[in-house]
Amino acid sequence: MPLISIEHVSHLYVGTGGTPSWALRDVSLGLERGRFTCLVGPSGCGKTTLLQLIAGFLKPTAGSVQLDGKPISGPGPDRSVVFQEYALFAWFTVRQNVEFGLRVAGMKAAERHQRSDELLAMIGMSHAADRYPHELSGGMRQRVAVARALAIHPEVVLMDEPFAAVDALTRATLQEELLRLWQQLGLSIVFITHNVDEAVFLADDVVVMSAHPGSIQEIMTIDMPHPRDRGSPEFARWYARINAALHRDQKQKQAA
Repeated sequence: MPLISIEHVSHLYVGTGGTPSWALRDVSLGLERGRFTCLVGPSGCGKTTLLQLIAGFLKPTAGSVQLDGKPISGPGPDRSVVFQEYALFAWFTVRQNVEFGLRVAGMKAAERHQRSDELLAMIGMSHAADRYPHELSGGMRQRVAVARALAIHPEVVLMDEPFAAVDALTRATLQEELLRLWQQLGLSIVFITHNVDEAVFLADDVVVMSAHPGSIQEIMTIDMPHPRDRGSPEFARWYARINAALHRDQKQKQAA
């Protein structure tokens, strides 16, 4: 049984003018435990809606979303989310941000400190434990956001374009660090990106979504071992294949 099972899911939004619009139509997808899955597709294809359904922030209009065979009825500690714009508490220190979910869960201070120490060491941020977000670079803030998501030991980490707001060099470094954490901790990750290069570098499985209303166009399993060489012919072939699928969908929608 897949860790996450999405069966015939459709989701209807009602816009500001009262006009209904389908964000997703009849999406079925199984995500396996321990896999790194990237969702790619054009803007408005429902990637974030799908992520929010898995997170439990939304409920599907039709169909079902299950985790470990149980329906997802709302947010829970078995799933954590990393957003694009850091989403740190400005009035908390780095350590306090990392420990936030643990404190809400009622964990004792000594245990919280031990876990935050471990995570800050893993992301190379021990030296900044007592700093505030405004004292950090964009890349450092996103590292803290990732550490906070991992602190609660979730079954699944959901990431919505988490590296889109940082420069290219920092983005590459964060990608490498995320892969290291994924392998070291045995995580299951669902990761939204518009960047084909990022998808090829990170993912076991790439889910290519069609333009509005969102549906699954193709699922590709990338069988290249990590770490991946961006300059290799195999990397270039996967890049070209995913890019072609995205452009093929755009042409089909325009023709229709």
